[in-house]
Amino acid sequence: MSNSRLEPLIFEISRPGRQGVRMPAPDVPTTEIPATLRRDNLDFPEVAEIDVVRHFVRLSQLNHGIDIGFYPLGSCTMKYNPKVNEAVARLPGYAAVHPLQGEGTTQGALALMYMLQTWLGEVAGFEHVSIQPAAGAHGEFAGILMIRKYHLDRGDEKRTKILVPDSAHGTNPATTSMAGLEVIELPSDEKGDVDLDALRKACEEHKDTIAGMMITVPSTLGVFEEHILEIVEAVHNVGGLMYMDGANLNAVMGVIKPAELGFDVMHYNLHKTFSTPHGGGGPGSGPVLCNEKLAPFLPGPIVAIVEEAVDEDDAPLYGWEMPEKSIGRLKAFHGNFGMHVRAYAYIATYGTDLAEVTRYAVLNANYVRVKLKDHYHAPFDRMCGHEFVLEGHWPEKAPGIHALDISKRLMDYGIHPPTNYFPLIVPEALLIEPTETESKETLDEFVEIMLKIAEEAQTNPDLLHDAPHTTPVRRVDEVKAAKELVLCCRPILPE
Repeated sequence: MSNSRLEPLIFEISRPGRQGVRMPAPDVPTTEIPATLRRDNLDFPEVAEIDVVRHFVRLSQLNHGIDIGFYPLGSCTMKYNPKVNEAVARLPGYAAVHPLQGEGTTQGALALMYMLQTWLGEVAGFEHVSIQPAAGAHGEFAGILMIRKYHLDRGDEKRTKILVPDSAHGTNPATTSMAGLEVIELPSDEKGDVDLDALRKACEEHKDTIAGMMITVPSTLGVFEEHILEIVEAVHNVGGLMYMDGANLNAVMGVIKPAELGFDVMHYNLHKTFSTPHGGGGPGSGPVLCNEKLAPFLPGPIVAIVEEAVDEDDAPLYGWEMPEKSIGRLKAFHGNFGMHVRAYAYIATYGTDLAEVTRYAVLNANYVRVKLKDHYHAPFDRMCGHEFVLEGHWPEKAPGIHALDISKRLMDYGIHPPTNYFPLIVPEALLIEPTETESKETLDEFVEIMLKIAEEAQTNPDLLHDAPHTTPVRRVDEVKAAKELVLCCRPILPE
């Protein structure tokens, strides 16, 4: 399909002689820029200040964002986050602190990080936490490296295999491979749970070589594992360790503690669960938490109390400690500190009401699921977690319609599309996550639009094939766009 461009490029509004900023005369001696650093013919646009302001403000208004409309992007938790968290992160004492400052001038930041470690541990039931990893996949990598080093430290070099369900996030098998381990894929049963017979068979066949298992709770299919305790027991019985991918913590936070289910190690996605929508490529934060047996292997350094308070009116002295057998440092300095501040503010605001966040997330998802399941095929017709998956096609009623057509049509109604074609084991998958922050009115509007699109798919399929109709950029060749990136602000003209 063709593209429409409603906003001219900045170079197209350039006019010779126009100037947006007048620099004051220098009050220090000037010097020539060395020829090796100087380029001729930079061809900067010549525009007035008002033109620049209007140009970029108009561009910003063409973007969809959580502050503009509904963003039901499954597994990525594009929820609205309180603006107070952003305000706290911008306080000068946090925003202006430098990682090279000494511990004597950063006690406030260290105290916040220490308290965040404590709170995150309390929510998950673990006592040992490192907030260094910079994203969820980074936290996964840390956890699997810890599992590998645990076995090697005990002289058990044969344990090189990780069990991974076919419903897992794509990062799980990737993390396993990056850690130098081998993936054993486990199928799902007809209800969307891990196939227990397949798990037991794998445990028997590979009992001496299984290092552990990675599993997301609830799974990426949006369902709670009904047999999670049996799964944990089966892996532990053959000497493996259990890793919980905490990407979907929004469905269990404050209700269950992963450590009490028997997990040995897990990670959080602070940017998804505790603040800052997970779009635009970052920033992220993926703290890793573990039990006593894995604590010596945590990435470090970790914030610790190095000198206890003398009395109740005094404050302890915080510093850095390296775990005894640490897998090492995974991030320059000490992680994404701005995300630590936002997560701290989020948890401090909700306090013991975190469980209510979870309950609303699960309630909203099940409300929308029930409203849509008679009009879109739901492969797993059961209570879901904070998200659910539908099939975006009707092979008999509308054979030419695909999930992508539905998503593109949603854009005409001012709603961001849900995740498409994931999980991979569901044909034409639409993974929908309403989040806890949306009102019933918004959910009802979304349901109404989805029902209307289902009707359009059968009565006027071309309307979906040609969608979106109202966006600044029409449907593009997404395969070509991914392979032939155009990262220049100017159009590429034919030769």
